[in-house]
Amino acid sequence: MKYLFYILSIVTLFTISCSNNDTGIVDVKWDRDACERCRMVISDRHFAAQVRGGPKNKAYLFDDLGCAVHWLQKQKWADTAKIWVTDYRNGKWLNARTAHYVSGQITPMDFEFGAVAEPIKGSVDFATAKAKMLAKKQSTH
Repeated sequence: MKYLFYILSIVTLFTISCSNNDTGIVDVKWDRDACERCRMVISDRHFAAQVRGGPKNKAYLFDDLGCAVHWLQKQKWADTAKIWVTDYRNGKWLNARTAHYVSGQITPMDFEFGAVAEPIKGSVDFATAKAKMLAKKQSTH
């Protein structure tokens, strides 16, 4: 019985030490991490985005939701990706697909949409914001 306890303890410790956050939001190293698409350093906590998906369920960071939307167009797994964006008013992470978007914002890559948690006057849904961002061609520095 004593050995069984030790074996279970070792297996538990090994499992905990080898596990990582491979399903949710990752911590952004502000002013150090770079956008996956344009390689600009992610500094603005009000317009950042994250995507998680692909064969290894990897997290990808973006300085602007527009960069994430354009980058995702080239990924075969785009429809199953998890996407988060920061609320432009307080920097809290939101599910990008259920967030609402306010146009006319000054964003890092000039895609002009800021996310909010609840609908407000003039806001649009993810599909509408995505379509407008895809229609706006942006260079990648």
